[in-house]
Amino acid sequence: MSQQLARTRLAYARTWHHLSFATDPRPLGRIASSIALHLMGKHKPIYDPSTDCGDYVIATSCADINTTGKKRYQKLYYTHSTRPGSLKSMSMDNMFKKWGGGEVLKKAVRGMLPKNRLRDKRLARLKVFEGEDHPYRKNVVKIDGKTVNNDKIGHSGETLDAVLQMKNELPPEKVGVAQAST
Repeated sequence: MSQQLARTRLAYARTWHHLSFATDPRPLGRIASSIALHLMGKHKPIYDPSTDCGDYVIATSCADINTTGKKRYQKLYYTHSTRPGSLKSMSMDNMFKKWGGGEVLKKAVRGMLPKNRLRDKRLARLKVFEGEDHPYRKNVVKIDGKTVNNDKIGHSGETLDAVLQMKNELPPEKVGVAQAST
């Protein structure tokens, strides 16, 4: 019985996920949809649309965001102040120059979150940075100095053991030990 309670507590705990655009080749929309799923908590077994059980996501190197086709130069973002004649448009490239890639990522993720009272709270858990440095390094789970990305937010859905074995950093006799220690 106590094991079940501990598992439930782990499911409700908010974990920190790190995503670097310098190493992820996926385009903006695919990354934004996986970030939105983690902010909502849909990857957890306890997901409920009315509760806020999502995790924190740290996105670094937002200046290296990939887009497909000519979206970077042709996609327009519109703002309107509800006054006649006040419709303004800005291309994605100008938004990159003015506010950086983090604002583009936030707009993409915001559009993929449900339009309800929890959207702003969920979006506040998305931390974006233009470079690789961020103040949340201690919050990201690490094993042997390597960042643990044991879920679908990385560009591959492999387990931590498989990734460490591919990099020859985990001996074959220690397979399964890294998973148990997280």
